[in-house]
Amino acid sequence: MSYIYIDVQTESAIAMTKEILIHQIIDVLSHAGFVVSERCNIRPRSFDIAARKGEDLLLCKVLFNIDGLNESTAREMKYLAEFLGGSAIVVGAKTRNQMLEDSVVYMRYDITALSVQTLYDYFVEDLPPLVAAAPGGLYVSIDGDVLKEARTKEAMSLGTLASKVGVSRRTISKYEEEGMDASIDVALQLEEIFGIELAKPVDILNPPENKRSRKELGAQKPDSEEPRPSLPEDSVLNLISVLGYEVLPAFQAPFKAISKDESSVILTGVSEYNTTVVKRARLMSSLSEVTKSQSVFIITGHCKLKSVESTVLLEKNELRKMSDSEDLLTFIEERKERSKE
Repeated sequence: MSYIYIDVQTESAIAMTKEILIHQIIDVLSHAGFVVSERCNIRPRSFDIAARKGEDLLLCKVLFNIDGLNESTAREMKYLAEFLGGSAIVVGAKTRNQMLEDSVVYMRYDITALSVQTLYDYFVEDLPPLVAAAPGGLYVSIDGDVLKEARTKEAMSLGTLASKVGVSRRTISKYEEEGMDASIDVALQLEEIFGIELAKPVDILNPPENKRSRKELGAQKPDSEEPRPSLPEDSVLNLISVLGYEVLPAFQAPFKAISKDESSVILTGVSEYNTTVVKRARLMSSLSEVTKSQSVFIITGHCKLKSVESTVLLEKNELRKMSDSEDLLTFIEERKERSKE
């Protein structure tokens, strides 16, 4: 299967191309056996779709140009994925003035970015990428143990090998001891010298930290490891926290927060009752099915409905009457059962 993109520049054409991208991504993930959520079509949105296959959970952001990912969105994607036990990825078509290369992984703020074709190869064809892009070129991760074993078997010194491939003795040592990334040219030379494969495949769900220096890479990374966002004072989310839940606020998602304790994970919305609540609740139902979580919308005033699909709606006053997380979970389960009657 091959995916071909048209390089367009106008805003309307880019929007159209992104629409095509999203359909291609959903097609690939469905073909690979993933259950895919409804699209997150409410702005702002840190991710566009969620998908699960077994224990693998993806929060996927779709961008025509992957450089459009900003730091705050990347940070929220990472926090949400971590909280849900999944991985955040970006799928796009181009970077700067060139199309994304297939079988190559790009990193944006420590999030894996890749083309639709690479996504297909990884999940459908079981062909993981071997190459990572960074300023200055394309690189592969060297299996240092295999390299050292091969060099020792040939009784070749570090210096001799270094001269053969045109790098320093210290660089060869780093390849062996630290698994430092190497340029494609150097990796191919090493593989040709010893007649073995040295490149380690990239796990896009758990990409290893690049062994080259951050200064050398110059890649987009968060300026600092900021703590998770704290709860605003005197909020509905604080009431949930008091019940015993760890609460992670969300600012660019269809829900207001994710609430989690030892036995349950709850996608949590907070709002006055309005027509948008119903739309968000439906989307939260789809997301909760994929993420294997509960979904609840807390209404700050009067609520006209008890539930929307699998999302339970409850009023803030009902929440105040609860004493612990078990009360909330029981309430959710009972209301869901009554909605089936």
